[in-house]
Amino acid sequence: MDPVTDNEKRDCLRLIRSAQVGPITYHRLIARFHTATAALDALPDLARRGGAKNPVAICSVPEAEKEIEKCISAKVQILSQADDNYPPRLKHIEDSPPILFVRGRSELLRKKAVAVIGARNASTNGLRFAERIAADLGRNGLLVVSGLARGIDAAAHRGAVGTGTVAVMGGGVDIIYPLENTAVYEDINERGVIISEMPVGTLPKASHFPRRNRIISGISRGIVVVEAAPRSGSLITARLALEQGRDVFAVPGSAVDPRARGTNDLIRQGAILTESAVDVLEVINPGPRLEPGAASFHPAPDIPASEISNDSESREIRQWLENRVGPAPVEVDDLAREFQAPASVLTEALMELELAGRVERHPGNMISAVIHI
Repeated sequence: MDPVTDNEKRDCLRLIRSAQVGPITYHRLIARFHTATAALDALPDLARRGGAKNPVAICSVPEAEKEIEKCISAKVQILSQADDNYPPRLKHIEDSPPILFVRGRSELLRKKAVAVIGARNASTNGLRFAERIAADLGRNGLLVVSGLARGIDAAAHRGAVGTGTVAVMGGGVDIIYPLENTAVYEDINERGVIISEMPVGTLPKASHFPRRNRIISGISRGIVVVEAAPRSGSLITARLALEQGRDVFAVPGSAVDPRARGTNDLIRQGAILTESAVDVLEVINPGPRLEPGAASFHPAPDIPASEISNDSESREIRQWLENRVGPAPVEVDDLAREFQAPASVLTEALMELELAGRVERHPGNMISAVIHI
């Protein structure tokens, strides 16, 4: 792969920082226009066609360069999806981050990875198990992924820091959270790798963690859940992993311990019962080459010139979509079947409406109308 130029990376940053452009729309734009530079040039017309009343707010060159300088000052690398060290499996999820901010040994991100996650208020036995299984997985060639939370996450990082571990942060990579994990953070910064899609200096907040969780599962070949209460963040990550085509492993626990109810439920639903690293290795079988991504998402195909709608056709499709789509998310595939339009034409109309701030995308190829109050 050819090296990514500074200008190309800057324009990738500008595109994802522009108004109404999230990860899914970013990838649709790149599929349509091939480069971030060309997509930026097309944004004003796309938003106009979508019915935007005001010019779309495009991130300027000085704004992007200011963010890049901030990264340089903080000793943070910026990885785009064209960089060799961008995690290979993460590229294949529907809403993969266009940009990752990285501290530490970014080359580790090329390795085959397994996540080890679980309860914050973990038991002593749970902490010991997490540290031991992470160490065993690391000794067998796997990169261990977790979220640097207290409890199971921190134990997993401690177990694997000597062989390779990645901490996925809910804020900027320069923000240590929670502070009690400062020593673990510093050790990972020295010997492992710390990543986030959040800009440098961003404080973590609750809404960031679901986004962080889909990166944890997206990087990984599978995830191991060690202790989890019902309706916990670990179970959300397990669900994301299943949606991404990853294997889910769960450690059984006592029927009278609430911290084991989530993992026991996962096993009941078909997760792989896990009592040691052997149970994981039998499925994942680490080797020198990364297996091809198993996720079902594929980038949108280029739109042939013959299928690009003219203004009147595009207006008709947009009007139909605005009448059909409400505040509750609906599947784009269902809309395509109902309207009986080529998927590429529908994709273009949805892109225009999104850039105009009329609809928003959700994971799972779903959209909803934006209601302005």
